Amino acid sequence: MEQNEAVSIVRGIMLEFANSTGLADARKPPSRYLWTDAFALCNFLALFRGTGEDSWRQLADKLVFQVHHTLGRHRDDDPRSGWISGLGAADGELHPTRGGLRIGKLLSERRAGDPLNERLEWDRDGQYYHYLTKWMHALCRMGCVTGNHVFTDWALELAQTAHDRFVHVLPADDRKMIYWKMSIDLRRPLIPAMGQHDPLDGLVTCCELRAAAGETAASAWPGLDDAAADLAGICKEVEWMTADPLGIGGLLFDARRMAQLIAGGGFGDGTLLESALDAALAGLHSFAADNPLKYRARQRLAFRELGLAIGLKGIARCRSFIADNPQYFSEKIIQRVGALAEYEQLAEIIERFWLDSGNRDADSWKEHREINMVMLATSLAPDEFLTI
Repeated sequence: MEQNEAVSIVRGIMLEFANSTGLADARKPPSRYLWTDAFALCNFLALFRGTGEDSWRQLADKLVFQVHHTLGRHRDDDPRSGWISGLGAADGELHPTRGGLRIGKLLSERRAGDPLNERLEWDRDGQYYHYLTKWMHALCRMGCVTGNHVFTDWALELAQTAHDRFVHVLPADDRKMIYWKMSIDLRRPLIPAMGQHDPLDGLVTCCELRAAAGETAASAWPGLDDAAADLAGICKEVEWMTADPLGIGGLLFDARRMAQLIAGGGFGDGTLLESALDAALAGLHSFAADNPLKYRARQRLAFRELGLAIGLKGIARCRSFIADNPQYFSEKIIQRVGALAEYEQLAEIIERFWLDSGNRDADSWKEHREINMVMLATSLAPDEFLTI
C-alpha cells in the first residue's frame, strides 16, 4: 500500500475514533479504555509528525486529559469518588497517574469476598499491569514529541506505582512475581497469576523510561534501577514462547525496543533479546503451521491478529539498528532477525483482510470495534508506536 493511501485511511479511522469516543464530539460522554487509548495516542502523534497539522497534537492532549480524568478517578457507579490514588483535587491534577489507571471495563470490579467467575472477570474493571506499561510507553512518546517532560514524569510515577503494587514475593520460596490484575485501588489482587510476558514488558519499559528521562530518571524515581533488577530476575524464570498472535506481536514489539536500547547503550542483556527472538520465531512457526488466517472473519479476532502485524512491522527496524550498530549484536541475534523476514508478509495479509469492509461487517469485528480500528491504524502507520 502506498504511504499516502495508508495515511488517508489512518486519518479517517482516527477521526471516527475521536468522534465515537467523546474525544472530538463534546455531546458524547468520554468512553475511555486504557489499552485502546495507548495505541490511539501514538496514532495521533504519528499523524501530527507526519502531517504537521496541530489538530492531531490537540487530540493527543485531549486524550491524555480524558484518560487521566476518567481512568485515574473512581467510576461513576462506585460509592468512592475522586482520584483513585486518594490524593486531593489539586495534588491529583499534578500527579494523575500516582494511583495507577483503571482498565475501563464496562462492569465494576469484583467485590472483596465474592467468588471468581472467570468468564465474567473479563468484563470487570480493575487494573492490568500490561495495560499500564502500554500507557507508560505512550506517555513517553508524548513527552518526546511535544518536548513537555511532564508526560515522562507521569510515566515514571505510573511505573513506580505499578512496581510497588503489582510486584510481590511468593511466601513459599521468596521468588518475586507480578499480579496479572488488581483492584481499582491496588489493595488486593483480582487475578494473582502472572501474565506470561508481563515481566519482559515491564523490564523493557523501565529501560525505555530511563532512556527517555535521562539524568532526571534517578531523581524522579530513585528505585528505578532496583525495579529493573527485580524484573530482570523474574524474567529468568519465564518461558516466552506462545502461538497466540497478540503474544507474538508483543514479543516482537519488545524485541524492537530492546534492539534500539542496546544500540543506544540502555539495555545490556543481549541474551534476553536472543530469547525473545527465539520465542517469536517458534511462535510464528506454530502460528503459520496452524494457519488460522484461513478462517472467515466471524471466526477471527482482528485485534489479536493486528497485534501480530504491528510486531512484524518492527522487524525491518531491528535490521536497521543491527546494520548501523553491528558491534552491539551477537551473531545469533543477527541470524534470528534475518530468519524473521520469512514472516513479514503476514502483516500485509492481515491488513488486507481487515481493510475489506465485508470482513468488518462480521460480529467479531463489531464486538471489539474501537480496539480493532485503532490497532488497524497502528499497523498501517506503526512508526510512532514502534519508536522509543
